[in-house]
Amino acid sequence: MELPFSLQCPMNKLDAEGKPDKTLSEPYAEEARYFIESRLLQRDIQVILETFNNNNLVGSVIHPNGNIAEALLREGFARCVDWSIATVTGGPEKLRTAEKQAKEKKLRLWTDYKPTSLSLSDKEREFSGKVVEVVNGDGLVVKRQDGSLKKIFLSSLRPPRLPETETNRVPGKNFRPLYDIPWLFEAREFLRKKLIGQKVQVTVDYIQPAQNNFPEKCCATVRIGDINVAEAMVSKGFANVVRYRQDDDQRASCYDDLLSAEAKAIKSAKGLHNKKERPIHRVADISSDVAKAKNFLPFLQRAGRTEAIVEFVASGSRLRLFIPKETCLITFLLGGINCPRGSRPAPGGVSGMIPAEPFGEEAFQFTKSLVLQREVEIEVDTMDKGGNFIGWLHVENKNLSVMLVEEGLSSVHVTAESSKFYNPLSSAQDSAKQKKLKIWANYVEEKEEKVDDTQVERKIDYKPMMISEVTRDGRLYGQYCSDGPALEQLMANIHQEFTTHPPLGGAYTARRGDLCAAQFSDGAWYRAKVEKVSGSNVSVYYVDYGNREVTQSVKCASLPSNFNSPSPYAHEIHLALVKFSKDEDFVEDAVTCLMTEVMDREVLVNREYRIGGLDYVTIQRGDTKADVARTLLLQGLVLLDEKKDKRLQSLLSDYRVAQEEAKRKHLNMWQYGDVTEDDAHEFGMER
Repeated sequence: MELPFSLQCPMNKLDAEGKPDKTLSEPYAEEARYFIESRLLQRDIQVILETFNNNNLVGSVIHPNGNIAEALLREGFARCVDWSIATVTGGPEKLRTAEKQAKEKKLRLWTDYKPTSLSLSDKEREFSGKVVEVVNGDGLVVKRQDGSLKKIFLSSLRPPRLPETETNRVPGKNFRPLYDIPWLFEAREFLRKKLIGQKVQVTVDYIQPAQNNFPEKCCATVRIGDINVAEAMVSKGFANVVRYRQDDDQRASCYDDLLSAEAKAIKSAKGLHNKKERPIHRVADISSDVAKAKNFLPFLQRAGRTEAIVEFVASGSRLRLFIPKETCLITFLLGGINCPRGSRPAPGGVSGMIPAEPFGEEAFQFTKSLVLQREVEIEVDTMDKGGNFIGWLHVENKNLSVMLVEEGLSSVHVTAESSKFYNPLSSAQDSAKQKKLKIWANYVEEKEEKVDDTQVERKIDYKPMMISEVTRDGRLYGQYCSDGPALEQLMANIHQEFTTHPPLGGAYTARRGDLCAAQFSDGAWYRAKVEKVSGSNVSVYYVDYGNREVTQSVKCASLPSNFNSPSPYAHEIHLALVKFSKDEDFVEDAVTCLMTEVMDREVLVNREYRIGGLDYVTIQRGDTKADVARTLLLQGLVLLDEKKDKRLQSLLSDYRVAQEEAKRKHLNMWQYGDVTEDDAHEFGMER
């Protein structure tokens, strides 16, 4: 019989004759032996048999004055044994307390003991917050009361891992830990269902230092009400308890409760401890497979409202969903809205980030706070050419598209006009405009300049122009060819001036609104207007060519006064009677086509009307005399922008024929049918 079994004392080593050899014995072995003999030998004691180990009965020895194990621990003659202490009669608390007292007094075995302490304030050590994200099977992101986010990990827990027989396998590109590691999905789902959106109490136990390229981890005990989350996880068999060295205090404050819960889970063969049954999740990832997405589209369309789990939020309107019923992962785009994008990695492997569009980050955070890892319902309408599904997402019976528009974080997309949600979307946008929320902060309702209805003949006066810049939103900048000689002379004079008298770097301080000289990437100096100053970065607009860039302040210089007088040679113009789609893919295609048609070549422009001081023109190619707007309409890259001006009806009729041709052929934005079904009724036409 081995008594007691919940602690470990220093041992005596035996010599060749089987007698104790004091020279080989561990420190305090003799003292511990004497301590026990003097109190137990030839005495009446009570023995409690707890269990057995290696065919030996193990238990507790009760002296008339109490448990001898407590006395040994209190005097520093022994250490607690983690694997067995959890099952001691009466619980491990008294034994742990006795050991703690010996540590604090640095008695015997603990002479060199150095307690570990957290260098955290009381506010950082204990706090409450709402769980906003579950990270795999042991991590949580908690939003504290001050709005800050804190990532924590459950103390002393090890989430499910690959079986030992598979740890040497090199994960392929299709390896998805959440679904491919047995029990990890169940562990994550247990935490997600119990905690997402719920208030929890967090007590930080220790900080695990960074190691092996892994960052520092804040480990804590988390409670929801009276329930210890880690203990609940272990009792379900969704996690293992980490084993520590006897002298390692970096562990959960409820470590013994975790060990006890694990012992019960092992005995009941729950979760990880059930070696016979391993859950298998065959999840089809169709988010990057256009062919699979096309095959899957009819099923989702017929299904109507379908339950889904939001696994990832990429932007305010772009999400990654898991559909349990179909066991598949999809990329989902919110329909009916144009949502600003947040910052994102540059495409094509280029290093750096693309900056966020105005209110893109706010839209991203709004969507993330509402739906991340929550159960939602989706309705799929269609898909884009990249295999991304487009439709409507409902969270707690509220349409997320409408909510974004209501908050002033999105505008209504033209495709919403044919949907059943157009009225609530339109009302939400009108409300946001009226309140001047976010993207509508500077909104001013455009009013078309009055046109003299008595003039029924369209005025045609095409002038040659060189287009030097086309922006992403379809604005064009160019110089009239009649100004060419004057512009060339101006550039020659500026070049001579800055070659003869090169500016001193850093001598000029850029201010917003200044007309200055800026050195372009080709090394030459040009007239530029300062639009924004941010530290050493200066955003400039080259007034004679229409292009913009962000340059360094040292590449800006004061412009000699004799170069201020010529008016800017770049004229901003817009295509008349057409408008761009708010679908970014089609905008990009339209701009690419527009650049091909007009960039760096002579074109003919005719001003048709003005809105807000801006010229709206028709453009003909100088070589073929082809109407550029009509070319874009024929390819299904832009939409017709109807006007009631009598002078333009003949031109509108021609453009309308071109658009109908693109519809008939289902080109580009018309590939899935008519995206403007209500246009005909709105403008008094019959289809």
